[in-house]
Amino acid sequence: MDPLPTIGVSACRKFIAPHPFHAVGEKYLAAVSLASRGLPLMIPALGDAVDGDELLSRLDGLFLTGSPSNVEPHHYRAARIDPAIAHDPERDATTLPLIRRAVGSGVPLLAVCRGFQEMNVAFGGTLHQKVQEVDGLMDHREDKSRPLAEQYAPAHPVRLEAGGFLARLARRSALEVNSLHAQGVERLGEDLEVEATSPDGLVEAFRVRGAATFALGVQWHPEWKVLENPFSRALFEAFGDACRARAAARRNHDLDTAVV
Repeated sequence: MDPLPTIGVSACRKFIAPHPFHAVGEKYLAAVSLASRGLPLMIPALGDAVDGDELLSRLDGLFLTGSPSNVEPHHYRAARIDPAIAHDPERDATTLPLIRRAVGSGVPLLAVCRGFQEMNVAFGGTLHQKVQEVDGLMDHREDKSRPLAEQYAPAHPVRLEAGGFLARLARRSALEVNSLHAQGVERLGEDLEVEATSPDGLVEAFRVRGAATFALGVQWHPEWKVLENPFSRALFEAFGDACRARAAARRNHDLDTAVV
């Protein structure tokens, strides 16, 4: 049996008095392990202390997770509109430089929620800091007073772009997805192709145009109970397949190098 592909999973920096910690939600690790059938490797939010090129050379895939924090607005040339909005500059300093490098070096990339927003910013896009306050857009936030099962329940449909990757994967033109975000795409980044939109027109998924391998982000949370949702499972399986293909290519390259 071939070894499991190694999939880097972005972590957040959290302060648990009196020390900072690096943390990843279990649901993300479980989705990578169970649905993508990969070996999850947490990437600490250490900024420049993480050598991006060295890291990517050892990875077969990169998964950018969701988080309660948001990308600091100076990364997309905007001012902070509310001091209460949570940020994680250490995570920004770690993930944002990795995204274009990963795509450019052929490392499969899947991003959800905050990770989706990171992808947009990394490709030069901008974000709404409070979607619920933008005229014409819905309130995409969850009701945090409700049980988790209700917070992560399907909240609205998304229209899948005809001929896109997600439409082919789903074999239909629409999906029902959950919705747990306050920020979202304002201006789409360069080289990003829309894959799905919500009823109010907000971009809910995109792929990197011309990428050599899997490079896709979604605004919703497909990792939630991933094995119980056929589409979510198929999405993580497709990501895992791309990671396995990279792992095989790396092994073959190593063998060829050893023979030479």
